[in-house]
Amino acid sequence: MNSKDLKEALSALKYPGIERTIGELKLLGEIKVVAHVANIELLTISDESYLNVKKLIEENFANKYERLNITKKNLAKKDMNYGNSAAPNNRAPYAKNIIAVTSGKGGVGKSTVSVNIAIALAQKGYKVGILDADVYGPNIPRLTNTDVERIQWNDDDKIIPAENYGIKIMSVALTTPTQDTPLVWRSSVAVNALIQFLEDVAWGELDFMVIDMPPGTGDVQLTIAQELPIAAAVLVTTPQLVATDDVSRAVMMFKDIGVKMAGIVENMSFFIAPDTGTRYDIFGTGGGEKIAAKYQIPFLGAIPLDMQIREGSDKGEPPVSLGSAEQKKYYQDIVENILTHSDFNI
Repeated sequence: MNSKDLKEALSALKYPGIERTIGELKLLGEIKVVAHVANIELLTISDESYLNVKKLIEENFANKYERLNITKKNLAKKDMNYGNSAAPNNRAPYAKNIIAVTSGKGGVGKSTVSVNIAIALAQKGYKVGILDADVYGPNIPRLTNTDVERIQWNDDDKIIPAENYGIKIMSVALTTPTQDTPLVWRSSVAVNALIQFLEDVAWGELDFMVIDMPPGTGDVQLTIAQELPIAAAVLVTTPQLVATDDVSRAVMMFKDIGVKMAGIVENMSFFIAPDTGTRYDIFGTGGGEKIAAKYQIPFLGAIPLDMQIREGSDKGEPPVSLGSAEQKKYYQDIVENILTHSDFNI
């Protein structure tokens, strides 16, 4: 197999875990076969990508040559040119309005609220996309019944977002080989992935981009505030004291970096026993309203701890779309309040 034949064969190899070849991804540099030695230059930025492609080539061609000499050409990384929260970049000029949904801690139903807010906006006739920025716990695909999909590219080399329930969807979970593949990434890698999802996805024109943020007050939150002009932040909590303590920190973070808050959503607010109709305040009562009053931000609404909401969400059937009239109204009222308390470009 001469140099030309080898390059053609290498170009046809599928990159591990995605439906694109290493030729399509432009990962091949100079290819030269000399005296039964194949010299292969790879054009990769990250060491992880280099090792993945190197292993792939060795598995397919080690027995065809006396030696494979696979090297990596060092390429300059893309200049990220980070903005700052006082004067953020706009890496999503195609979106008229950015809504960031966050929480102080995990497990309060932030992703469920994000999905239902996005769908409720779409139900009002807006063009909506949702970006799953919770890279270490990406749940948006499961909640939107798109978890079996994997990313594809269009003719312009842009990633095609998944679509369901009238919204466009992008998540790192759509890029992994399997649903249980862990993302053992440093924060800088996670941030770079989110920037790519903003810039290299064919979102089209959007009225709203809803961003499901990770819980807490870390790198991703700061980067999103630096790279996007956030129109409004929605903070999700439960009434429980440990949750309201943490969401207080998220409120102060947004105050410190100058992001306007649309308000607080109290999730799992109460439980109505289906057999007796008795109300139980399992996680306490009034926590979300107290935080809203303390920091003088709107209280957007309360959502009960409802088994049907949980079951529907687990099956990828969002309650605002497929739930009862009462369940739909919880989220639709929250969206009405968000629109009322925010200055959107619509």
